[in-house]
Amino acid sequence: MTLPLHDLTAPVEFVEGAGTGAVSTRQARYVSLLPPCNHACPAGEDIQAWLAQAQAGHFEEAWRTLMEDNPLPAVCGRVCYHPCETACNRAALDSSVGIHAVERFLGDLASRQGWQMAVAPVTGQRILVVGAGPAGLSAAYHLRRAGHSVEIHEAASAPGGMLHFGIPAYRLPRADLLQEVARLEVMGVRIRLNLPVTDIHAAMQTGNFAAAFLAIGTHIARRIDIPKPQAARMLSALALLRDVETQGGDPAVRPRLGRRVVVYGAGNTAMDAARTARRLGAQETTIVFLSDRQHMEAHPFEADEAAAEGVRFQWLSSIRAIGADGLQVEHMALDAAGVPQPTGQFETLPEDALVLAIGQQADSAFLRKQAGIAVDADGSVLVDTDLMTGAAGIFAGGDLVPGPHSVTAAVGQGRQAARTIHAWLQGQRRPVVPPRAMVDFRMLHLPVYVEVAGIAEASQPAAGRLKDFSEIVQTLTAPAARHEAQRCLSCGNCFECDHCFAACPEDAIRKLGPGLGYQVNPQRCTGCAVCVEQCPCHALELATLDLAPNRSQVSS
Repeated sequence: MTLPLHDLTAPVEFVEGAGTGAVSTRQARYVSLLPPCNHACPAGEDIQAWLAQAQAGHFEEAWRTLMEDNPLPAVCGRVCYHPCETACNRAALDSSVGIHAVERFLGDLASRQGWQMAVAPVTGQRILVVGAGPAGLSAAYHLRRAGHSVEIHEAASAPGGMLHFGIPAYRLPRADLLQEVARLEVMGVRIRLNLPVTDIHAAMQTGNFAAAFLAIGTHIARRIDIPKPQAARMLSALALLRDVETQGGDPAVRPRLGRRVVVYGAGNTAMDAARTARRLGAQETTIVFLSDRQHMEAHPFEADEAAAEGVRFQWLSSIRAIGADGLQVEHMALDAAGVPQPTGQFETLPEDALVLAIGQQADSAFLRKQAGIAVDADGSVLVDTDLMTGAAGIFAGGDLVPGPHSVTAAVGQGRQAARTIHAWLQGQRRPVVPPRAMVDFRMLHLPVYVEVAGIAEASQPAAGRLKDFSEIVQTLTAPAARHEAQRCLSCGNCFECDHCFAACPEDAIRKLGPGLGYQVNPQRCTGCAVCVEQCPCHALELATLDLAPNRSQVSS
């Protein structure tokens, strides 16, 4: 009997294992990962895409890409707190890309040039938007672009909501806001002012509206019970900011606060109120807050700017009463959990006016009477994941619903609501896009790196800001905007640097032409990973091939 022969020779490593050689179990492939700036943007902008166009000097193309998601770039470039820059991978090298500054530049350039967005063919559907704040304007814009007839009913005498009546002009000049609102009107959005809605069902029936979006914002200041004499001067931060706006800054009629002003609270609205008080002539403006700076709601740069303008801060202090000599303030101390606790130690803080900046809520009382609409104790309207209330065809968003409250978040919710309404009108649901994998700094390959300093927007010196409400920051020039955009690392997305093409030892990568990227030839790729390691932005990855153990499968 003859026994079968066994080959005892050890197999060649590259034949059996992963790696390069006659049979490869890996292959390079191009990917499009999610940049951290895009992920952090509350408005859902494709920031990396429009920065790539801006760095090439294609400003109108960049603006149009930006406008696919956000109809208010000149506004958001000024008032957004740019979480995109906090997330920017470039911060690990030198400093974040000045994304908000480039966005503002594009918005201002579009207003000067009169650029306009196209509108889809008319659908015949009428949509009602209640409130002309950032959420309402955003929803109206996206619905109009989809071809619907859109009408905004606004209770105030001017559009913009808190953009107009809650953000001081030194941060957002009204001319820049109104230019972006006017673009929507040119597109066909009808804005009816001084028209409050008290019955949403009746308004929809009367106007023959197929759907409605509620975006009335938060315009009622929260109150606090502080014992005070009858003559004590106390007002809300929202009332102060609104009065300054409606009275146009005329010294003869603008609010008179006195020499010493105390602002109670430490959110962004409190910072605006304190800085506004300084511009109204207050010589001493103090922010009093229950906790410390680390627990304030305001963004740090807002507090820094307020301090530069002479605003004082008194942390860990609680106002207990208003007496004849001033405010009775109790000192607080943080316990082990970081919660402020009373100490029993008091002081008197002189003041001529007390401004309360302890939050605001929506004027949504009329909605409690509307069938199918649920309102919680804070006045917020409850919605599902599609932003629809319990009443079919009635949606809500912005500061009116629970969640993060900011201008850019409201813009993003307006876009989301518009797409949901558009799908609902067609008997469908808004398609859910699978999340893309995000790229972080550790995934980048930057063997050659040159430090490139950013160009900050020029700011008016603090000493000269207090004379009026003129804007304190200047828009970038075109060369500066292009320079700043060129600092983008294009995280996770190919920008055609040719590193992969030059590095491939097998000529497995083919250039498809400008703007078209590259293609991997699977018959030539050996999975050596040289191209992956040479790609600075991680737009290439190695994919594991599902190959049966067949040695006849070899790369050509």
